Amino acid sequence: MKRLRCFKQWRAENPMPSPTSDQSRRFRLSPLTRQVLLYVLFMLPAVSYLAGAFSGDLGPNPFKTCLHEFGRYAFRFLLVSLMISPLKRFLKIDLMVYRRPLGLLAFSYAALHVTLYFWWARGFDIQRIWKDFLTRPFLTFGLIAFSILVVLAATSTRKSIIRLGKKWARLHRLVYVAMVLACIHYTIAFKQWYIEPFVYAAVAACVLGLRFVPKPGLKKS
Repeated sequence: MKRLRCFKQWRAENPMPSPTSDQSRRFRLSPLTRQVLLYVLFMLPAVSYLAGAFSGDLGPNPFKTCLHEFGRYAFRFLLVSLMISPLKRFLKIDLMVYRRPLGLLAFSYAALHVTLYFWWARGFDIQRIWKDFLTRPFLTFGLIAFSILVVLAATSTRKSIIRLGKKWARLHRLVYVAMVLACIHYTIAFKQWYIEPFVYAAVAACVLGLRFVPKPGLKKS
């Protein structure tokens, strides 16, 4: 009887998988596959814009359109990647598996944005680029933000996480600095004031501010 009770207890804790659960597990995509698919899917707009620029379908200034759109996409993906933790913390929506590809998307679009500036806008003319940085402060903010994204993208691998240990988490907190710098870059980049950069900056401020809100259910000591 004792063995029977133990067997029943073990069976309750380890139920036999049903055929349907086996079948659903078989067709379930791995986290890595989902990350790759997300990244590829949201890189398609970049391919579409570049194809339109080279084919002449984006108007009289096609690469200028690409330059601005890639910057906006970089900002959006960076912002969305920062929303992942608050969603899990406050709404119990776990999308953590997608945080890394979203960060890499932000980096990829920022790299395209920067490349177009150096190549199309300034033709790799060092003197013109240096003059720009002396007279247009928003470029400095943008370049520092991009430099941070380069470091974060380079250390986003599992090997880097293991190698850096606790330092990895501290290093990747620089993403908040990159977000602030990106907000400044975006809001002062235009000669005229536009509402859109300030809307994005306000959303970013709310997302960053949630880091200082106590987690629901925690009692103050």
